[in-house]
Amino acid sequence: MTEQIRVLLVDDQELIRVGFRLVLDAEDDVAVVGEAADGAAAVARAAALAPDVVLMDVRMPGMDGIAATAAIVNARPQTRVLVLTTFDLDEYAFGAIGAGASGFLLKDAQRHELTAAIRAVHRGDAVLAPRVTRRLLEHVGPRLSSTPPADDPTSSLTERERDVFVQIALGLSNAEIAQTLFLSESTVKTHVGRVLAKVGARDRVHAVILAHRLGLVD
Repeated sequence: MTEQIRVLLVDDQELIRVGFRLVLDAEDDVAVVGEAADGAAAVARAAALAPDVVLMDVRMPGMDGIAATAAIVNARPQTRVLVLTTFDLDEYAFGAIGAGASGFLLKDAQRHELTAAIRAVHRGDAVLAPRVTRRLLEHVGPRLSSTPPADDPTSSLTERERDVFVQIALGLSNAEIAQTLFLSESTVKTHVGRVLAKVGARDRVHAVILAHRLGLVD
């Protein structure tokens, strides 16, 4: 049996949590291990339950999802946070990305979109559409240092890995990178894993931010 993805649901609306749980409980490879109605409870539950993925609402009373995301990611870098938002260009959601979240999920997402997003974020394969990527960088970019890191994290990349890194930064999926660089998807998947490890990025979203910070893409 495939190892299950452990998910923590965080939303101040109980009906939202119930709806997500009903969908996820029907999936063989996903297990909802807990719920939380605010940021402080989310941080505590994440520490106690060690989830693989957190579905995080950002607009909540008390500690919001941005602060909770930062606390969870700092304590457990291996946990992926998927932001729940009503609009795909929600500034609160961009704030959560800047705090360490790994992607977006609209609250009105279809069943297959929800499950696909959880699986994608879990494997570090989340991809942002170019429009969202541009808006993300508009919001996150000003908070990033304009000075490149003293130690270039791309210095150990091979020429092919650098090519793959640039394609990741452009928001391409593995299939699109394979087509662009004339490689097989399995080869691309291997390269992506190596690139993320070498540059110290948790996932593709943060690789995009790093690549723009380094000036590898406009």
